[in-house]
Amino acid sequence: MVSTKEQVSTFLYKCEELKKCKFIMATTKIKDLLKCIVNSPQLYRLFDTVTKDFNYLDQKSKCLVTANDRFLNRSFVLLPQTIGQRLAFIFCLLVEFDRDSLNFNEFLQRYFPEDGSYFASYQAFCRVVISSLEEMIKQVFREKIEEESENEPLKLPSVNTQRAKLISALSIAIEAEKQFILQSEISKDDKEGGYKILNALLIAVKAGDEELIDSLICGYNYFALYNRCVSEGIAPLIETLAEFEETL
Repeated sequence: MVSTKEQVSTFLYKCEELKKCKFIMATTKIKDLLKCIVNSPQLYRLFDTVTKDFNYLDQKSKCLVTANDRFLNRSFVLLPQTIGQRLAFIFCLLVEFDRDSLNFNEFLQRYFPEDGSYFASYQAFCRVVISSLEEMIKQVFREKIEEESENEPLKLPSVNTQRAKLISALSIAIEAEKQFILQSEISKDDKEGGYKILNALLIAVKAGDEELIDSLICGYNYFALYNRCVSEGIAPLIETLAEFEETL
């Protein structure tokens, strides 16, 4: 049976992934975080308890605030004061993003406008919401973790292990993309060009050359669109590349 310490460690790792990921990967990481809760008995029990009698709609109207500062309406997030209500509110909010009943991009621009960019808005959201979620989980489980192992600190999954898994996944995805190109109806010269880009991309991945990876995937994306030769695997490939670059 997986210990409480291991469950919390994995959850905190998912929170850090969410905070550090590129904005384009945010909704995918939110989905991963929610899956982590479902797959962790201790966390599932906690969130089931705090949401049992929680009136989300009522709290939502109190937490998502719009006020007039004499010149413009300004919207911001006020998290509940108690740990239970704060955990429940953040959980329900993340579920809304996952279901797209509340559009994540629109939410960021409204409640975390910052300098107008999605990147800055996302960073502000993580500082306020995700960091608060991390701290509360640490508080709730601190005594339990200390009981299990008084002197052993929480260990997050190895970045090198994660990187190795992603390199393996990318190798398979790039090889599949090569086969797609070879079986397509584009010209022989174009097939050769696409194949060379993919070969260079795989070499760049294994070398961990982030700048070259970005250049090659941009070039391959243009190649695919120009030749109207877009596979079903290209979007997952780009997402996995973005995840891989976070480990560099």
